[in-house]
Amino acid sequence: MPVNTTSRLLITSTDVIHAFALPSLGLKVDALPGRINQLFSNPSRVGGFYGQCSEICGSNHSFIPISIKICGLSDFDAVRKSYLLDIVSDSLGEGLTF
Repeated sequence: MPVNTTSRLLITSTDVIHAFALPSLGLKVDALPGRINQLFSNPSRVGGFYGQCSEICGSNHSFIPISIKICGLSDFDAVRKSYLLDIVSDSLGEGLTF
């Protein structure tokens, strides 16, 4: 996510109720099957932030880590463009260059 920019996160689940939580960013919202919840964040510092599912949602509950990297806008744009080019390249076939 880019620093000093408001981002909207869409949160859902496919199986049971989870709680998407990143305490160091002050974010927590329930992830419910069949429903999309949203939250907005405007992080003010760069770095890696870690959280977890904070509900007891099943036997593999402890294996649901959450991580978000906050970076500068130029770094975010470079990663976003690279990601989009990978998607286009994969959908059009191998060996394409842009």
